[in-house]
Amino acid sequence: MGEEAGYVKSKSNFEKMIRESILSVNENNIAYITLDSLPDYELKFVDKDTKTDEEEIFNKIKENSETTYAMYAVTLNGENKSFVSTLEEAEEVVSEIKKENENVQDLDLGIEQIYTNNLDELKTVEVADATSSISGDVQEIIKENERQKAIQLAKEAEKVIEGVLFTVKPVVGVITSRFGSFESIRSSAHQGIDIGSPNGTPIKAAADGTVTFAGYTTGGYGNLVVISHGNGIETYYGHASQIYVSKGQKVSAGDVIAAVGSTGRSTGNHLHFEIRKNGNQLNPEKYVYK
Repeated sequence: MGEEAGYVKSKSNFEKMIRESILSVNENNIAYITLDSLPDYELKFVDKDTKTDEEEIFNKIKENSETTYAMYAVTLNGENKSFVSTLEEAEEVVSEIKKENENVQDLDLGIEQIYTNNLDELKTVEVADATSSISGDVQEIIKENERQKAIQLAKEAEKVIEGVLFTVKPVVGVITSRFGSFESIRSSAHQGIDIGSPNGTPIKAAADGTVTFAGYTTGGYGNLVVISHGNGIETYYGHASQIYVSKGQKVSAGDVIAAVGSTGRSTGNHLHFEIRKNGNQLNPEKYVYK
């Protein structure tokens, strides 16, 4: 026998109240409602002034009820991205994204039904918001895939050093002094290459990185920009007439960082360009000026 909870006037009326107020709640995304226990009834004769306890008993039953909500997750590459209320809405989101990206192969979009007892954990959104959000994620994936393809192609073309992808020639011009050459202007082999170009020609970063030096040197480089690309890889841009970046600045491949000049130990307008790996110079003609 269970614990005596109190008295109700009518079993049928009380059960109707449970059905209508607990089991038939008109709320979005409800999958089902379960009750921890249903009351047992025992007919008793009591004094006419005996107090009934419908509200208290009802509240106890309601407190012990559990609501399970159902919604639909739109997935991208197996990861839940946005939640919508109905299967039809989820299908609409998937259809719109596929239409926007019809040229993308192997776009892994899916729909998964999700159950939860806490709606605060999983917030549903409107179709337009879900479509916009997931479309942004798709574009990021497309960009990353393109970047990986570019890296692979660059590796095949020997344009990657320690994971650093070189995609831009700092200046376009004639190579006037090659790596390793001996010339009267210097006492040792040339540790970079010189590319002749008119004064003021924009000098561009050869790869993504962070500027570690930007200023005048007394060692022959004149106005110099040094960019660190990570993994011990650096590029040097010497003899500039103007410098447009500063130490600590992040740059992307193709950003203009300086202008061609003839500062320092130089016989004419040109860019002195070096690639270094852990401080050791590499031949830029193998990676950038092929």
